[in-house]
Amino acid sequence: MSGPQCCANPPTLDPSAGAGHVLQLGGLSTYVAGSPNSKLAVLIISDIFGYEAPNLRKVADKVAAAGFYAVVPDFIHGDPYAFDKPDRPLPVWLKDHGTDKGFEEAKTVIEALKSHGVSAVGAAGYCWGAKVTIELGKCELIQAGVLLHPAWVTVDDTREVKVPTAILGAEIDDFAPPELLKQFEEVLNAKSGVDSLVKVFPKVEHGWTIRYNAEDEAAVKSAEEANQILLDWCVKHVK
Repeated sequence: MSGPQCCANPPTLDPSAGAGHVLQLGGLSTYVAGSPNSKLAVLIISDIFGYEAPNLRKVADKVAAAGFYAVVPDFIHGDPYAFDKPDRPLPVWLKDHGTDKGFEEAKTVIEALKSHGVSAVGAAGYCWGAKVTIELGKCELIQAGVLLHPAWVTVDDTREVKVPTAILGAEIDDFAPPELLKQFEEVLNAKSGVDSLVKVFPKVEHGWTIRYNAEDEAAVKSAEEANQILLDWCVKHVK
């Protein structure tokens, strides 16, 4: 499993992107969109490039437009991965930003949401965030999870998940190749009473859902399809 593919096509980060705004939630700077009075929330967990990625915030805005309170916390604390820093390769960066730490902080964010009247929470995680999402699903801290081009997710993780889970993968992906996604699908299909969906998108690479070229019509279409599935899954299961 290598890092370069995960680090390809970094977004141009923009702290002012999106129709929402940033506030403090659960001790973290968090981009929020939608009505704070909504009883239904979706926690959107970024990849290694963080919560200021414009395409990620576009997804949050779309989720919010469907009636959810969309929250995108800064789980990496203003320290997005920078591929142009050779002295800090991905394994070194991950020592400071482990998914286990993200999981603990996500629990705090969910507690904060519930203290504000939210009754149901879904989670969608991209790459790094997918591992955090499935950990939340294993503990039933969320009502449903969506994993997009997951990294570091294992077959054992899928065996332990207890909530409806959708996994959207890329045909070209070192972190979650189609063979692994097939194993995920077999395990999830064998779980009675847990709704699941596994879909492999052809001709796309890891990161395609939020790190795409806006001038590439096919790339935009694939990303929009994946993010629509994310939204549909939350509408179906986060109630």
